[in-house]
Order: sequence, then C-alpha cells, then structure tokens
Amino acid sequence: MRSGDVAVTGLGMVTPAGIGTDDTWARVCAGESTTRHDPVLAGLAVDISCRVPDSREAPLLPPRRARRMDRFVQFAVVAAREAVSDARLDPSTWDGTRVGVVLGCADGGPATVEQEHQVLIREGPGQVSSLLLPMQLPNMVAGQVSIDLGATGPSLAVATACASGTSAIALARDLLLLGRCDVVVTGGAEAMVTPLVMAGFAQMGVLSRRCTEPAAACRPFDTTRDGFVAGEGAGILILERAEDAVARGVRGRARIAGTGASADAHHVTAPDVAGRGAEAALRSALTEAGVGADEIDHVNAHGTATPMNDLVESRMLRRVLGPDPLVTSTKGVTGHLFGAAGAIEAAFAVLAIEHGLVPPTANLDDLDPEVEIDVARKATPRRVDLAVSMSLGFGGQNAAVLVSRS
Repeated sequence: MRSGDVAVTGLGMVTPAGIGTDDTWARVCAGESTTRHDPVLAGLAVDISCRVPDSREAPLLPPRRARRMDRFVQFAVVAAREAVSDARLDPSTWDGTRVGVVLGCADGGPATVEQEHQVLIREGPGQVSSLLLPMQLPNMVAGQVSIDLGATGPSLAVATACASGTSAIALARDLLLLGRCDVVVTGGAEAMVTPLVMAGFAQMGVLSRRCTEPAAACRPFDTTRDGFVAGEGAGILILERAEDAVARGVRGRARIAGTGASADAHHVTAPDVAGRGAEAALRSALTEAGVGADEIDHVNAHGTATPMNDLVESRMLRRVLGPDPLVTSTKGVTGHLFGAAGAIEAAFAVLAIEHGLVPPTANLDDLDPEVEIDVARKATPRRVDLAVSMSLGFGGQNAAVLVSRS
C-alpha cells in the first residue's frame, strides 16, 4: 500500500437544502427544516418528506437527458459535475484510466420500478420501457457518472443500506492508497421517496408521524422524537492523494484521515442495544488515523431521530469520545437521505473544519436526559481540527469516517 494522506479536493451536493454546496451549507447552518407535505405520498399514513427543490422552470438536467435517468442518478451526475469543477479537474484532459468512481446507494431506482409496474398492469408487458433496467439498477449511479465524466477506471456501486455513502468513501480511499487510481469520484445518491417504499417504512414504525407540523417532525436527540423523515439527494467528494493534489497546485479542503467498518451481526433492522458494532467502526477509524479519542472536536452523528438509534448512538459516543466533542445531527434539516446520508454528512464535516462552524441540530428543543453528550442546538463557532461522521444501516452495517484539517 502506498503511503500518504488522502485529500478531499472537491465537493458537490444536491440536497433538499439546496442545489449546490454553498446553498446546502447555508440552510443547514440556519437550521431551517426542509420537511413538507409531499403530494406524491398523499393518502399514505405518513405524507411528509424532504424533496430536492427542482422544477420545470429549473430542471436539474435537460429533459431529454433526464428522461433516461432515475432521480437518484440525476442527482449524482449534477453533484459530480460540481465536485469535479470545485477540484479544478478537467475531464477533457485527464487520464480517465486513472479516475475511479465509487458511489453508495441503498436501493437504486424504486420510482422507475413502481412506474413501470403500473404500466405492466394497465397496458401489458409490451409497453414496459426498455430503459427500465438501465434506469433502476443500483450500479447505474456509478455507471452514468463514469460515462458523463469519461472516467474509465474502476466503477463501483456500494450498498450497505444507510451506511453506503460512508462505505464508498472508505473504499475510494483504499483505491488511492493501493495505487489503483489517482482520482476517485465518491459519495452517494438516493431517491427512495416513493409510495411503496414509504408505506414499508411506515409499517415498520420508523417514520415520524408528526404530519400536522412537518417542519418540526424530525427531532434528533429530542425527548419528543418519534422517527425520521425521508429525504433524497446526492453528495460527492473528489479524493486524491495529497501529494498529487499539491503537485497540480491544489490544496485539499480536508483529509480523509481514517475509516472504519463493522457489522452488528445482531438484527436486520434494530441496532445492537450496546452499540458494540458502531463502537468497533469508530475505534477502527481512530486507530487508522493514529489519533486519540480525546482529540476529536466534532461529530456529525447518524442521529436519525428514532428513539432507539439516538439513545444507542449517544451512549456509544459518550463511552468512546467522552463529553467534549460537539455533536450534531443535520437530518433535522435534510431528512434522512439513506445511502447518500453518510457522504453528505462527511462533506458537512469538511465544511465544519473549513468554516470553523458546527451546524445546529434542528428542532432540538428538549434534550433527552438520557442523551449525555454535548449536542449543538445552534450554529456554533468552533475550531475543528478532527471530525467524525457516523453512519449506521439496516443489517447492522456500521461505518465511520474521520476527517481532519489539511
């Protein structure tokens, strides 16, 4: 394995908080919820969500191109273009064989599947779109980004449920340190807010039922939390070996100093109540980075606002890191973006380091007394040299990424 640091040289985002990194960060720091009533979910037990703010007047992509992509792929393509531009890379001049694409996605394109299933029922198999599979397969998020950018190195899709984006970043880092790539476009994308998927989540009892006051629905670490709000979007990071970035005159925005992963081997949906798997992932990241637990300044927690997750995670963070790191959950603004969540929240960790600002935990009015960590209630100026982003997923998938100042 090659030695050296891995730098984050570019960021791109498409989220319910905005199209682009700057708009997203501003709304997250303002603590302004994006939860609204969703006409697509009308008639369901839970009819609220966090949607990306696109429209006919301001489409993400030209209509002809968009018709050939499910929403999760559209989000990834737009975010990847921003990230590549931010990194001052030019796909027309780079050696595409040395550029990899590693993206996380939990579900692929369920909206396309549901739409074409209705066509099958109403009109018969001869009317089902020939684009059904190229649009809905999870690997197409990496495939389409590779095509769009002319990146002909490894093109991989990672699926570890809600830890997918973080897992993708870890794999991307490994490819760089192994010398398999010189640049990796990594992160995650998701568009799971469909009637069928949301009906399934509602039946599991994990969604907030606070439908009469949507903006206050997602309440991480609050005494009155009752579940998450589903969101959609994409977060993309450009990773390079730090020495390569310096050689082309670019300073990394931050470093990916360490990653960790583990499995609870406990239950298909519920976390291990002792948080042992999440702890193992976090300790692995600390060990890989060569830093002590007492050196962590900030944690972007998984913080879904489900009663069990927040309690298990907060106890684990207190046990491993102590009382000092300032913790936040940005899901109170963006909702839960599933396979994209970890990538977007890792990007927020980069921005917290850059701006010296920890974003607030929106809707946190009354901290659960059993949550014995320091949770940010408002945007808080603080020098952040080391930050952790945690991701936990169904199947007991745990992932952690440690971000450090360049």
